Amino acid sequence: MTVPKKENEKVIPFRFIPDREGKLKRIGRKDYLLMNDAFYTFFERSMGEFTDFFLAIKDKKKILGCRCTQCGIVRCPPFVTHCPDCAFAATEPIEVGQVGKLLSTPPITYFANSLFLEKAPFGRGRVTLAGADTALSVMLYTTSGILTPGIFNKDTEVKIIFRDNRMGEISDIFCVPTAELKPAQIRKKGLLESELNWASPQEPKYGMPAKDDIDSFKRTLKDLIKIAMDMNKSKRVRKAIEGWKRNIAVKCKAGEFAMYINDGDFKIAATKVKKPDFVIACVDPKDLLDCLSYKGAVTDAIILKKLWMSKNIEFNTAFKLDRMARALAREKKEAAEK
Repeated sequence: MTVPKKENEKVIPFRFIPDREGKLKRIGRKDYLLMNDAFYTFFERSMGEFTDFFLAIKDKKKILGCRCTQCGIVRCPPFVTHCPDCAFAATEPIEVGQVGKLLSTPPITYFANSLFLEKAPFGRGRVTLAGADTALSVMLYTTSGILTPGIFNKDTEVKIIFRDNRMGEISDIFCVPTAELKPAQIRKKGLLESELNWASPQEPKYGMPAKDDIDSFKRTLKDLIKIAMDMNKSKRVRKAIEGWKRNIAVKCKAGEFAMYINDGDFKIAATKVKKPDFVIACVDPKDLLDCLSYKGAVTDAIILKKLWMSKNIEFNTAFKLDRMARALAREKKEAAEK
């Protein structure tokens, strides 16, 4: 039997395969020729004694452990077929719960390799599920925007969520805090990712602005519009956002404005976006100005909670904004050295 796959999906997605070509890159005052090339190995790997565990996730939306027939300890995942504490007595499969607590505060992966690029940012935690005596390693996400430190801590209660499209891999499941779910969702077995509210996370509230806040907002917005115009004149910046299209609403304590990325074009305008692709929120737009002026980084500002972003997957856009700032700063430095 062949496990169904996503339509037209390849082991190496086409978007990661570069064209067969070369290009010149200037380093210092000399041009160097760079050629696209590759090395690769394709292989099959057996899930072995974990087959039943992964098929239960894929086909039944269940989490299995194994219970020792003598001492009764329940291990999840079921990583042994015979208990090492009971003279290798046989174990038997048993279903465990889908709610549990984290063993420790998990690290967060923001800068992932190509294998996990579209999944980042994510937490990497170990959760002891109800009915289990050992912990299951699992990815962690939040429905409240981009994952930042403080959302998950030791003993945070979490719920297993099943991806809508499952292949029979550990990434078919992940956890979210039960605090972000309704009681019925917490109780439900086999809760799907499509049943969660990803589209409208609660935006930060900053209170009423003072006159100084409004005046500062207006001045900063003018500076942001100018730097966007400078970026739009830069070949390097335009190259960094080729093929990328985003309408972004930026909401601050004293006002709102728009950022438009349109396949190489970049614009900041004193308007509101009716249907934004996502929202960036901050108390003071100077934090964003510092990032675009290469005095900081959008990614760092998000991690430090100076900026809030409504969609986790849009951390890729944060990468691009940082790349734009670096490109413009480098171009200005090279122009000054001539």
